[in-house]
Amino acid sequence: MTIREELEELEYVVLCPGAAKSRETLGRDHEEEPCDMRTAYQRDRDRILHSKSFRRLSHKTQVFISPQGDHYRTRLTHTLEVSQLSRTIAKALRLNEDLADAIALGHDLGHTPFGHAGERALADICPLGFKHADQSVRIVEKLEKKGRGLNLTHEVRDGIANHRTSGHPRTLEGQAVRLCDKIAYINHDIDDAERGGILREEDIPCVFRETLGFSTRERLNTLVHDVINHSRGEAEVSMSPQIAEVMGDLRRFMFEHVYFNPEAKREEVRARRMLQSLYEYYIDHTDELGPEYLALIEERGEKKERVVCDYISGMTDQYASYKFAELFIPRSWGI
Repeated sequence: MTIREELEELEYVVLCPGAAKSRETLGRDHEEEPCDMRTAYQRDRDRILHSKSFRRLSHKTQVFISPQGDHYRTRLTHTLEVSQLSRTIAKALRLNEDLADAIALGHDLGHTPFGHAGERALADICPLGFKHADQSVRIVEKLEKKGRGLNLTHEVRDGIANHRTSGHPRTLEGQAVRLCDKIAYINHDIDDAERGGILREEDIPCVFRETLGFSTRERLNTLVHDVINHSRGEAEVSMSPQIAEVMGDLRRFMFEHVYFNPEAKREEVRARRMLQSLYEYYIDHTDELGPEYLALIEERGEKKERVVCDYISGMTDQYASYKFAELFIPRSWGI
């Protein structure tokens, strides 16, 4: 018996009945020989972790565009915080921790440069629309590995596709990640807003703080405990109605006072114009996209509008700024 087979057997002993078992995966689009040491979900986690798209997250905006300081969250640090929360909840509920980790690490691979401002810019200008969750799935299925994709299991792709608020993940692990994404970003965005002088702890309404906690640490503790206590032995992973209501109210408060705050979003207009200018340029100059992207259009018959979005959404903040300067800002003459 291989180490993988031993681990698969152990899942039936340790995990709860509703947890996803590696041996029962719905599989991959392209069948391949199993690893002798890692389960299917461990393998998926490792493939995401070693992908180029994952590495680029370290230079993509979370909320604050070009903040002055080294301690603000990036898309990568957000992803790691979601992963940590997801693993904590999965372990406590005896779910498949490897599956939850893989979904968490892959859920934001499709995010654009400049955060949600970049996402809205592409969604507005591209007639095919743009959603980062769909783009994350597209990356792991079609764009990574020079167009071959990562060939992930169905369960990981389902969790990535359905991590947004309106999503309905098929697995309990996917449901856990969906909640952890929101728990993570609301709390670390409060932390970043306080660091940036946009929000003070005292500005958060007392009714929220009395229920959830008076610091980021206390709120995380309350929310994680609530999910675990309310979900044990249940057919779905969820918050209690009271905590879910307060969490929703806090989220709306954050949209009003942080996400739409002029100080926090003062660079958004420039970022939007930058990405939309790049989109218009590459629509007219698809020959400059590079061979991997041209192959999608010429060999696979993909629409150029989608492929241009692939190219731009894959850029980091710095690279998007560099390409904009290269294409649109006149260079000084040498003497």
